[in-house]
Amino acid sequence: MTVWLRGDHLVRRSGPLVNRPEEPVLLIEAESFARKLPYHPHKLVLLFSAMRHFRDELRDEGRTVQYHRTETFEDGLAAHVEANPDDTLVTHRPQTASARARLESLVADAGGTVEFVPDERFCCSPSQFDEWAGDGRYRHEEFYRFMRRETGYLMADGDPVGGEWNYDDQNRETPPDGWTPPEPPQFEPDAVTEAVIEWVDATFEGSYDERPYGGDWADPEPFRWPVTRRQAVRALDHFVTHRLPEFGPYQDAMLDGEWAMSHSLLSTSLNLGLLGPDEVIERAIAAYEDDSAPLNSVEGFVRQVLGWREFLRHVYRREMPALAEANQLGASEALPDFYWDGNTDMACLSDVVDGVRERGYSHHIERLMVLANFGLIYGVEPTQLNRWFHAGYVDAFHWVTTPNVVEMGLYGAGVFATKPYASSANYVDKMSDYCSGCPYYKTKTTGDGACPFNALYWDFLDRNEDTLRSNHRIGLMYSHVDNKSEAELAEIRERATEIREMAAAGEL
Repeated sequence: MTVWLRGDHLVRRSGPLVNRPEEPVLLIEAESFARKLPYHPHKLVLLFSAMRHFRDELRDEGRTVQYHRTETFEDGLAAHVEANPDDTLVTHRPQTASARARLESLVADAGGTVEFVPDERFCCSPSQFDEWAGDGRYRHEEFYRFMRRETGYLMADGDPVGGEWNYDDQNRETPPDGWTPPEPPQFEPDAVTEAVIEWVDATFEGSYDERPYGGDWADPEPFRWPVTRRQAVRALDHFVTHRLPEFGPYQDAMLDGEWAMSHSLLSTSLNLGLLGPDEVIERAIAAYEDDSAPLNSVEGFVRQVLGWREFLRHVYRREMPALAEANQLGASEALPDFYWDGNTDMACLSDVVDGVRERGYSHHIERLMVLANFGLIYGVEPTQLNRWFHAGYVDAFHWVTTPNVVEMGLYGAGVFATKPYASSANYVDKMSDYCSGCPYYKTKTTGDGACPFNALYWDFLDRNEDTLRSNHRIGLMYSHVDNKSEAELAEIRERATEIREMAAAGEL
């Protein structure tokens, strides 16, 4: 038998690597995988550098590691089975049944067999989630409370610590003038990472021209992400010590030029398996227990990891493949070019897109309430925006982006989102400082210089009225639609059409 670790399963603390200490390890670095989408170069560097470091660390510890750099996974598997006839590969279970069938087919075609074991990057097993969910509708808050009870995290005698399940009402503040967050950690590339950077730049530069909407990732900032277990632990230490105390109150805030705020920046390490969800949760809780971080910050972080991350993983597992193609609002607009090139005068979108171009990252409110919100009210076809997120973010995998973008961001399926997260300029203005420096007027809906979010918001409600008016969570907004005259609505529709024409022409 051989332990086959795929590139996003670099788990050292548990799983087959620990359970089968005498067996060799297989890793396959497939170039064709990196060409599936026009991925951000930092994403490719992160993945391949982490794999190569993982290989070297295992070998240094005396483990036999077979590492194949090939064009395709098929080539890598064929090379392995040729050298190890009739081998059985032991690997983590993929997220969906179709992915499992695909791996079984690939291994069988190569002449081997595959055995799947549980994915150790999560706290909640498939059977545990399925028993909780049954055949009912998914409710994140109910699942989060279920997981708190199951794990005992932030619980005391069966009740939530502090008396409340969440502290959202304390976590929607905007920072005072002059506030600056701690500098985010940055990990200098070593020789292995430098070699990967050079190889990615030389090998995949041309593939960036394959995107259908033009633009490119330009010249990103220097690579900064942790690529080893040791670096990931340092990133966790930095977050808990320096960023966690102010994470809670400002987690929904946005500031021009402050791309990281007080966010953890641990998603890359969690999604690659360099960190486990249990250890990051327990470190955060320990900070609360020793009075070095407030409860609202700790609970907010625990909810992201124990609640949201686990929830999305299982919704994806159960709802694919239909979820990836869902489009219940019938949105059909092409993704504007500025998502690729950042060429827009809208201050919020320009800054957030530039951050993705430079670092392959933006925090969750920028993803939901700027990038996805604009796509929602503009009418972007969901698979196009999902593709962009998957290609552009260093922490993105299909199981992450699809429920976040298609469902939460674009209200594409209605499997767990109870309303579309649509807003006008009011939300951006309330939670950021973007509007003060923007050439568009946040208070204008139509006419020259009117903020595009405003007309698009009302146009979104107008054109989706048959679907959304009965939604109790946004039904109140239709009383405002009803108060608008037909002439006013006609101006809004005209302005929305003008905005789409400007975006298509690269003039927004």
